[in-house]
Amino acid sequence: MKLKYIFLLLAVIGVCYTWYFNIQFYLTAEDTSLLNFIAQTKTTFPARSLSADLMIVVITFFAWYIPEAIQLKIKHWWVFIPLTFLVAIAFAFPLFLYVRQIKLDALQLRQKPSA
Repeated sequence: MKLKYIFLLLAVIGVCYTWYFNIQFYLTAEDTSLLNFIAQTKTTFPARSLSADLMIVVITFFAWYIPEAIQLKIKHWWVFIPLTFLVAIAFAFPLFLYVRQIKLDALQLRQKPSA
């Protein structure tokens, strides 16, 4: 299986897995506001640990992916910023890797000498 398809599969799993729990929150919580959602991430030390972990992952992702996208001239690279916050980093990161791999494959095809 090509690597890009693994990235695409991970993006699909990332959106399904995270949004399953988001939907559970919206179905069961009395206060479904964004402020309450964020407040709930700070209710326990494990929740705070995961939030801190994800924050560092997101910052690292942006620090790497923005220059990478610009260097590779990936169109609409900025879309991954709102996707990270509106959907999930578990979706946006592997989706970017999928798009990046498509771009790298295209560049590699252009560099091959024709026979």
